[in-house]
Amino acid sequence: MFNIRAIPAFSDNYIWCLADQESGKALIVDPGQAQPVQDHLEQHQLSLDTILVTHHHPDHTGGVAALLKAFPQARVTGPADSPFKGVTNQTHPGDEVVWQGLTFEVMAVPGHTLDHVAYYCNTPVNDRPVLFCGDTLFVCGCGRLFEGKPEQMRQSLASLRALPDQTAVYCAHEYTLANLRFARSWLPNDAELARFEQDCIARRDRGEATVPSTIAAENALNPFLRWDDPAVIEAAKRYATEIGLPCDSESSVFAAIRHGKDHF
Repeated sequence: MFNIRAIPAFSDNYIWCLADQESGKALIVDPGQAQPVQDHLEQHQLSLDTILVTHHHPDHTGGVAALLKAFPQARVTGPADSPFKGVTNQTHPGDEVVWQGLTFEVMAVPGHTLDHVAYYCNTPVNDRPVLFCGDTLFVCGCGRLFEGKPEQMRQSLASLRALPDQTAVYCAHEYTLANLRFARSWLPNDAELARFEQDCIARRDRGEATVPSTIAAENALNPFLRWDDPAVIEAAKRYATEIGLPCDSESSVFAAIRHGKDHF
């Protein structure tokens, strides 16, 4: 029996805990802080077995060293070619990570950082396939391009949007309302987006997370996955014309959307 729970960290991070209730073992994804993880493990009587790292940023790796002191038997799995040197089990795109009978495919998703990977498991957990995508894909958003290029990020997102519709998207930040404000400014006539924004506002007012999303929802709503949607293309061309950017390809449409969000 597996379940996935969010461990809030910092002001808006989510550290994910995948627990095997039968064995009491836990897999932790992107522990930027150690103490919230240790508190969660103690509360739920779990023992840390594995840490998954998606990329090197400190808000995803800062708690690894302290967790290893508390759980020295734990393995740290992450990208091999990375500035973060705390990985004990290096992975490459196309590799498989097996944990408690669950198999995760390691997907290269550079753009936010060059070392960024995502972990996809097609075995349902909480009734859905699982995607741990770090800072590549957010609810109605995507990560800033700190190291990669727009076309690189678009290709990474293309690989994610091709996953099964029912896949649960476990991203690492509660950025949804800010992302939706931008999306609605670009697509003010999108009725589904407007309804989703109101739903997310209500959820946050109740103290609930807006994560996880699903691939189906992101493909329908997220402008960063809709570079071939006529409404998004029109909005991108309008914006690009105003600031003097090209907008004559899927890559340039995506670049215009990203530029727009960066300057929103």
